[in-house]
Amino acid sequence: MTHTAPGPDAGAHQAPAPADGTRAAAPPAARASVRATFSEAPLAVKTLLAGVFINRLGGFLNIFLVLYLTSLGHSPGRATLALGTYGAGTVLGVLIGGSLSARLGARNTTAVSMAGSAALTAALLYLTDYGALLAVVVLAGLAGQMFRPASAALLSELAGPDRQVMVFAMYRFGLNLGAMAAPLVGFGLFRLGHDSYDLLFWGEALIALAFALLAWRTLPAGRAAAPGGPAEAGSYLAVLRDRRFTLYLVATVLHTAVYAQYLSTLPLDVAAAGLGIIWYTAAVSLNGLLVIAFELLLTKVTQDWPVRVTIGLAFALLGAGVALYGLPLGPAAIITGTLVWTLGEIIGGPAIFSYPAVIAPAPLKSHYLGSFHFAFGLGSALGPVAGGRLFAALGHSFWYAVGGISLLATALALLALRTAPAKPGRGE
Repeated sequence: MTHTAPGPDAGAHQAPAPADGTRAAAPPAARASVRATFSEAPLAVKTLLAGVFINRLGGFLNIFLVLYLTSLGHSPGRATLALGTYGAGTVLGVLIGGSLSARLGARNTTAVSMAGSAALTAALLYLTDYGALLAVVVLAGLAGQMFRPASAALLSELAGPDRQVMVFAMYRFGLNLGAMAAPLVGFGLFRLGHDSYDLLFWGEALIALAFALLAWRTLPAGRAAAPGGPAEAGSYLAVLRDRRFTLYLVATVLHTAVYAQYLSTLPLDVAAAGLGIIWYTAAVSLNGLLVIAFELLLTKVTQDWPVRVTIGLAFALLGAGVALYGLPLGPAAIITGTLVWTLGEIIGGPAIFSYPAVIAPAPLKSHYLGSFHFAFGLGSALGPVAGGRLFAALGHSFWYAVGGISLLATALALLALRTAPAKPGRGE
């Protein structure tokens, strides 16, 4: 939002001073609405919000990769290994993207990220050697995620201090809406190509290339934040010196690992209990529908809450929700547990994503965001593996253990959260 200097008649609209000479209290700032945040935002913000949706909409690769590789004659083991390496590439990509953004700026980083993703995705159609396929899959995952810290840092820079939570709520809306639509778009391209993967992969490549061109034409050139401070300030070492934020990263890894259980371990438990899979799919669909329908609306209220309240509630409600799965498993436990932790996601999701941008020193903003996205991706990758092993050992009581892990994550987050801006190289 642009702030202009008051004109000559500005005083005509000011409230009169009290008779006793004291200064009149300033009127409270209006809450940022979804419409005002978007309509008053510069073109670059609109581009980034649209780009997040476009990127997520084109995320067919991780959905269809296993099917594509098995169609080439590779074993299921090789296909799932490739999917795992793709995930590893995405986790590393956000770290690299954080550094590139600080050096090249959001526009260049986004263009390189999306153009690279386009070329690598299309190249998969012309490779048959498994080793070469594996290498390109890793690089495709890496390239496709490099833009995230850059886009988040620029969003934070341009949105204004009073609209941080709201703009990240809109960022998450694009992510969630794109993730919901991506399988449908991918399947449509697959069928349109007469059950061939050519149109599917070329479609994803063209979507990424379109985002690259859009970013190049509309995003501002240069770095999102001016460099400053000691030479070490522009590195992840400076982020790790911030002890409280490092604690927040640990809490994020644990929280995300617990969150991932509804996609990985919950269906295993549903099958073991002999329940119809319809109840699991209903719970997943309910979560997506509620988050897309209500998160933006509720953020208009929660954006003014203290950060410890919003994020603490989000973490605690996730723990309570997954612990409810530990009750005798049935439709009521599945739906109720999902509703509880979905409420936490709606309340705290935007604050969780915006917090690193809010407290980061300007020269380190992209590194703070890169660290956060790395922690988020690491938890998403480790959660299903650790959860599967823990479920095999504990059975249905697994959910109480996971609830305890979530309680630990909540405690760590509450210790880590602060409202004052961080200082380079300091933990307080």
